[in-house]
Amino acid sequence: MPELLRRDVRLLGAMLGDGLVEYGGPGLLDDVERLRHAVIAARRGETAVDDVAALVDGWTLERAEQVARAFTVYFHLTNLAEEHHRIRTLRDRDTGETVPGSVAAAVQQVQASNGRVDDLVDGLEFRPVFTAHPTEARRRAVVTAIQRISDLMTRLNGTPGATEREEIERSLREEIDLLWRTALRRAAQMDPLDEVRTAMAAFDETIFRAVPHVYRALDRALGNSGTHPPKARPYLRFGSWIGGDRDGNPYVTAQVTRDAIMIQADHVLRALEAACLRIGRELTVHEDTTPASADLRTALAAARTAHPTQLGEIAKRSPGEPHRQFLLHIATRIAATRDRDADLAYATADDLLTDLRLVQESLAGAGAPRQAYGRVQNLIWQVETFGFHLAELEIRQHSELHQQALQELRAGGPLSEMTEEILETLRVVAWIQQRFGVRACHRYIVSFTRSAEDIANVHALSASLGESAPTLDVIPLFETGEDLERAPSVLDGMLHIPAVQQRLADTDRRLEVMLGYSDSAKQLGPTSATLRLYDTQEALAAWAARHDIKLTLFHGRGGSLGRGGGPANRAILAQAPGSVAGRFKVTEQGEVIFARYGHGEIAKRHVEQVTSAILLASTDAVQDRARQAAARFRPLAGKISEAARTAFRSLIETPEFAIWFAQVSPLEEIAELRIGSRPARRKAARGLEDLRAIPWVFAWTQTRVNLPGWYGLGSGLAAVSAGGADLTELRDAYETWPLFNTLLDNAEMSLAKSDRAIAERYLALGERPELTETVLAEYDRTRRLVLAVTGHERLLENRRVLSRAVELRNPYVDALSHLQLRALKALRKGVANDEERTHLEALLLLSVNGVAAGLQNTG
Repeated sequence: MPELLRRDVRLLGAMLGDGLVEYGGPGLLDDVERLRHAVIAARRGETAVDDVAALVDGWTLERAEQVARAFTVYFHLTNLAEEHHRIRTLRDRDTGETVPGSVAAAVQQVQASNGRVDDLVDGLEFRPVFTAHPTEARRRAVVTAIQRISDLMTRLNGTPGATEREEIERSLREEIDLLWRTALRRAAQMDPLDEVRTAMAAFDETIFRAVPHVYRALDRALGNSGTHPPKARPYLRFGSWIGGDRDGNPYVTAQVTRDAIMIQADHVLRALEAACLRIGRELTVHEDTTPASADLRTALAAARTAHPTQLGEIAKRSPGEPHRQFLLHIATRIAATRDRDADLAYATADDLLTDLRLVQESLAGAGAPRQAYGRVQNLIWQVETFGFHLAELEIRQHSELHQQALQELRAGGPLSEMTEEILETLRVVAWIQQRFGVRACHRYIVSFTRSAEDIANVHALSASLGESAPTLDVIPLFETGEDLERAPSVLDGMLHIPAVQQRLADTDRRLEVMLGYSDSAKQLGPTSATLRLYDTQEALAAWAARHDIKLTLFHGRGGSLGRGGGPANRAILAQAPGSVAGRFKVTEQGEVIFARYGHGEIAKRHVEQVTSAILLASTDAVQDRARQAAARFRPLAGKISEAARTAFRSLIETPEFAIWFAQVSPLEEIAELRIGSRPARRKAARGLEDLRAIPWVFAWTQTRVNLPGWYGLGSGLAAVSAGGADLTELRDAYETWPLFNTLLDNAEMSLAKSDRAIAERYLALGERPELTETVLAEYDRTRRLVLAVTGHERLLENRRVLSRAVELRNPYVDALSHLQLRALKALRKGVANDEERTHLEALLLLSVNGVAAGLQNTG
């Protein structure tokens, strides 16, 4: 562990230990330490796992809960320390030299390969879409408490004097004590608007301010020093499903969607007003040194005529400063827009941009380019990126419900509540467009698209509203293996739909298609799903080229490896050639939002890495290499896929597998964490088919099996290597094909976060030894062959920092797993005493929260 990180972890851990003594006496800290030493000894083979279990079983339930809470809080503090170390590392790397993975590095690589940098930048798009998928296990109160501790650590790691340091350390102890005493799980279920407000925290605290810095980095890379109009165009467009995704969530209604966009608008207008007010106060250029242009003077005169009192007060405070006066007037108009004051409000964000560009052009014309293209340009970029709506709100609903609604409409009888709700949602979309412009909400995603008729149904429902119909881009979402295979034929059918033809004409033949990673992985297994998705991307890119379509693939990836997650930049570089084409759209879910966008410097680094990967993945050189590798190794991959899929399906199609899975994992109990408004299942049925992918992955993560991230891969590799005897072709594929390299590296990471010994104890709860044996045999096979193909002696050997972090965390996660197993075993046997059951459930859920924090993965 790096020395500075070790220092921070020890400091926070010591302060937590002191707090435990203050709260529960020395005995509480002693018990925590006994368990800590025991799990470390078990890892080293110095004590038996049964002895660790006996230690945990010997405590009262109250004590077990306290120990679980201590380890959970410890992980929250450790995660914070690691985040600070990442920031420290980013700053240390910023020496003025080009940083690998940065936009500057990508631009240099494109230029060196005779790439078309200007063309690529002109067409560049990155569209992160925030979703409310329930994978953020932490309460907002816990997140806020951690943020306060983070702020104090930032001050402590600066250069405080002795007195200030003493006060910071006192405050740290106070905040850690408060975190310890704060309930770590929610008492009430979240509703969709709670989820909207939670996401707004990332915007308020980070994203709004980070965006101009990202554009500035690209502008610098393109050779602009800040004294000329920017070469970087605003290529970031944020989207949101929060308050718009109603697939399987009855709590997301038309009114919720309307409320969600208003919450977004309130936040972005407040941010724009504050930024404009700050710039107006700072921009003190005088008319003697920087005279206003004739157009700006005319605009100021018109404003004085329309609003004499307001402009008079501004002029009194800023005499001889016309640019400042006009910016302060703009800030007042933004406030009026938020307050719906018709006399002063801007009708559209474009009107605001017109005024800001008027100021910019006046400054440039007066010989002040640094003022024109500095902070004023930052604000222009923010308005271009966020508008008055902040994020483009997207609607999602299941294809079956549209079909039923259309049948009811055509029958002419009374409409069901669901059909009325679908029609009201479309009316709300039209209202949003009238209020904020079409861009604010025009995408309607159809889950489980099976045919072009599923797309036509939505257009027909919209058309039934007559003149009140919204402008829609209806997006097919292909989720199952079969749906992915038939995607090109569905798109063929879509080209015959008049409404689709009209949108293609209106948008310069732009079309969007969404690919679902989660459900395909749950159906086919991780290996076959990855390869099927690659084939689909390849087929859709070819289809788009044939039909002269500007295709954007929308990747519905989760945060966890079992749902298509993993490092985003590597995932982009592993896409099928031609499928990126300068455009990348992806879901950002749950805990991933705060991990990637919770801190300004980390957010900037993440967006830069993604941008760099989009640029490189769109170059001929990178695509040609990937195309050649895919052609060479695709037959091999087909055999791997077939064997892996057979192994995975054989497991989950075992009779009563769903019952066994519920027995060996905290699947049913996870719902009690109340980490989202959406039910865990689409329907009331208890089978795997209707179980959502997130609880499927979350539950397997808790058991330390991590099965969705690797199961079947070992069988696939064995099938093409004579059981591992001939690895030459596999090793060549790993070295030269980005997709295969990423597939194995992600599986390796999943295996590293697994633990065979503890997993075996969970699997034993199902009392089906044949299933336990099957799972563990595949684990052993996968681990052995992944190491053999990669040439590693141990898991994550080539990722030293990550490997060390996982190794240091695993024993502490073991402690929580033993506490969880105690609760799970007792609950599975049955508990007659209500009080004891309540304590066991509390222990179980607390440990679930802690394991999620320790592994930094939920679903």
